[in-house]
Amino acid sequence: MQRITRIVFDHNNIEKNSLLDQYYTLLALLKPHLTERTFSILAIPKLIDDNQYIAWHTDLEGQPILLSDINNESQKSKIEKTLQNRLNDIEETVKLIAVTDQQGVFLSSWLPRLKSLRNSIYVINDDPVIVNTFEDPILPASAPVPIIAQTSFWRWWDFLLLGLLLLGLLGLLWYLFCPYGKENPVIAEPVLTQPVEEKEPEPTIIETPKKEQPPVAKSDPEPIVPAPIPAPIPAPKNCITRQQIANNTDTPKMVMIFDNSASMKLTLMETPESIDKYLHADWYSMSEDEADAYQKRMTRLPNRLSSSKKVALSAIDKIQPEVNIALVTLSSCPAAHKTSFYSYENRDKLKNKINRLKPLEYNSATPLYNGIKQASKMLDGVNRDDYILVISDGEDNCTKANICTLANKISTQQPRLKINIVDIAGQHKIDCIAQKTGGKVYIAQSPTQIVKQMNNAVSNMNISKPICE
Repeated sequence: MQRITRIVFDHNNIEKNSLLDQYYTLLALLKPHLTERTFSILAIPKLIDDNQYIAWHTDLEGQPILLSDINNESQKSKIEKTLQNRLNDIEETVKLIAVTDQQGVFLSSWLPRLKSLRNSIYVINDDPVIVNTFEDPILPASAPVPIIAQTSFWRWWDFLLLGLLLLGLLGLLWYLFCPYGKENPVIAEPVLTQPVEEKEPEPTIIETPKKEQPPVAKSDPEPIVPAPIPAPIPAPKNCITRQQIANNTDTPKMVMIFDNSASMKLTLMETPESIDKYLHADWYSMSEDEADAYQKRMTRLPNRLSSSKKVALSAIDKIQPEVNIALVTLSSCPAAHKTSFYSYENRDKLKNKINRLKPLEYNSATPLYNGIKQASKMLDGVNRDDYILVISDGEDNCTKANICTLANKISTQQPRLKINIVDIAGQHKIDCIAQKTGGKVYIAQSPTQIVKQMNNAVSNMNISKPICE
């Protein structure tokens, strides 16, 4: 795989990070269903230089040049036609492959981005490659033309059928109503026969109900029923006022436990079966180059750590300003590392600390038992509600102490301390921590799941209400 180019990447831009994650998902969804030639038009990104740049790669071999730099109009036209054909192949494939409704919407939303004029088109031996800019798409003006040509016959046919159907319907309505509508008065004439003059008793019958009506009218005070006006009084707002913050003497605190072990470098683009195979691989049977390539593939971005960082930073911004947050990191045995509590004004320092997390090259491990123990000692959980959020992909591998017993002890001694877990690996090995403390477990094994489940985990803590404006 060779590098085509590299471009500056703003890794602090949440939208660009999200689009990059989506692009990885797009590649994973399309690759099994496309030929190698068709798939080759999609360049493969990789963050480099501390996420300052995106390096775009391809499996094609040869010297990459920009399509705009080609002066031979005949050659350029041929390449543009190849590009359009392969984009059409992708569009047809999206219509045919079996995906969920959500995946179908996702794929359709990305087709305009692939066709966007903002993208850079590189050419390698007359094969086009798209380098995506992750900008709002601008589509070529000629894009709709092929669609009109393909559907013109059917539109004419549809209009013909609709016209005939409409004429038939109008004829039926005329037949049913026009002839008989005129005869109805003639049929009604017998009803005009004079026996109706026997209406003399009617006055006596009509007078009694007229006398009875006034009492009914007395109940007309009912218009006062606009009493439901109190209903618009807003129900409890899903926000917190500054006054409530100032008056709250039992403000909750939160500790975020972040797994910083080597396993968090595993990619989110592989299946659990593929990950398990990698973890039990026979490295001695591989050459050094094979082992290196295998490791790079199984730790490529987006991985567990990179995605967890991004979502954790976003989640911190949603937590109420009066809630102080501390960080406990799980990096190596025997103990976890803790920080002091960060106030709202110092949350940028907390986010910078999370952003700099990097697993150790050697002696990396997950001291989860010790991390839970330290975090619980930092919180009250008796006189006020306190919270722990665990972001991890596995169980403790530093001690044989029973973590479920520890969780049971915490629930007894600190009944108002809730522990929520975002399980990146989905192995359910530490569910008891949440179950015994009244918390919940959220499984997140893809970039989109991590975003959703982290938001669920934070909102479940009742400390993510915004300030009422």
